[in-house]
Amino acid sequence: MNSVFLVGRLGADPEIRRTTAGKSVCNLRVATDRASKDGAKQEPDWHRVVVWDRQAETCERYLEKGRMVAIAGRLQHRSWEDDKGAKRHSTEVVAHRVQFFSSGRREEGGSHAAPRAVQSFPF
Repeated sequence: MNSVFLVGRLGADPEIRRTTAGKSVCNLRVATDRASKDGAKQEPDWHRVVVWDRQAETCERYLEKGRMVAIAGRLQHRSWEDDKGAKRHSTEVVAHRVQFFSSGRREEGGSHAAPRAVQSFPF
């Protein structure tokens, strides 16, 4: 079973783009906390998260750096050859669900939007 569940904070604002076919894709950088080896402090683990279609547009609209989110998805491994002929690898989480935990971006007029979750978690 290929399932991933993450709860963490965004380390940067969402980056959205469109494919040549017109599909929206949003890239998120999510930091989760992990106890250091001596247990004295928390250290971040960074995760690349990819969100597609309408869910991507919702993330781009309401999320910003520092927001806490929960992500449910699957791991995806990719490899390719760059322009210089070097082999490159990437592992990312392809999100199926994104849950927002903290307040959102300010909409025009100064009030915080309170979007519904893109999809809710069963827990």
